[in-house]
Amino acid sequence: MRKIISFKKGVSILNNFKKRNVLVVGDLMLDHFIWGRVSRISPEAPVPVVKVISENVMLGGAANVVNNINSLNGNVLVCGVIGNDEGGRSFVSELKKKNIPADGLIIDKKRTTIIKTRIIAHHQQVVRFDREDDESVNLGTMKSILDYVRKKINSVDALLVSDYAKGVVSEELFDELVSLARKKRKIITVDPKVRHFDFYKNVTIVTPNNDEASRASGVEIKDNASLLRAGEILLNRLGSDAMLITRGEHGMSLFEKDGSITHIPTVAKEVYDVTGAGDTVISVLALTLAAGATFKEAAVISNFAAGIVVGKLGTATVTPKELKDALKEGLKR
Repeated sequence: MRKIISFKKGVSILNNFKKRNVLVVGDLMLDHFIWGRVSRISPEAPVPVVKVISENVMLGGAANVVNNINSLNGNVLVCGVIGNDEGGRSFVSELKKKNIPADGLIIDKKRTTIIKTRIIAHHQQVVRFDREDDESVNLGTMKSILDYVRKKINSVDALLVSDYAKGVVSEELFDELVSLARKKRKIITVDPKVRHFDFYKNVTIVTPNNDEASRASGVEIKDNASLLRAGEILLNRLGSDAMLITRGEHGMSLFEKDGSITHIPTVAKEVYDVTGAGDTVISVLALTLAAGATFKEAAVISNFAAGIVVGKLGTATVTPKELKDALKEGLKR
């Protein structure tokens, strides 16, 4: 990795984050964590009884991408849909706590704010339950999203689409977003969902994980040969400038339009929780590319960020100091 980027160059890119602006469009959620401990099994059913110790709410889904960019001192705007409910009000409150503008939030009175509740005991997730409405947003809401993007596109360096297939990202919306961003020569990064894979044409970079890449390409990735075949199929199919396949303990593989392929080994020391790791990768990719990094440099820095976040429990973010320290340790060895 030292051959791809030096520590000095990495720090220079990180220091440039505060000058960069990213607009995130996607499925907004709240992550609700209930923390407790288990000391017995319920007499009513063979399930653990969790004694609740504390609980907290965090920005989730596409909003976790927003949170990651904000945590890294990048300037971020967010556009998506919330309900006219308590969850929606909590969502706005969380944005305000972080001084993130809320003017891109579209309130749909007919929709429920998406909330994912995780019960965690002894550092393990016991169960998750979701409150969500994943029907496609109506035409009026889609128009409001596009109006906001049109208003803000000149002021940002990158457009980031975080698709959780919860109703915001449709083919029609995506085509309009790409058209707007391409016209203004903006970077377009996409965190994909398999069922929408054919939407993501002519963008800068797409970041499927290993399973998503396997299913979208129709090639089961089980060795290097199948990985190369899947990457080539997807890159050709979408016509994107690059494709970054995140592969868990096997690191990442970057496929570029010029035919170059770069394998980046994982730097994670301990894996406690992979929740939101993909959000961290796409966040750092967008920021680093906006800050002038090459695809290879951006992938390496994103890999270090992912290595940090999987060592934390819950929906986590990375700070500039943590990332700088990780680059120092990893690139100076």
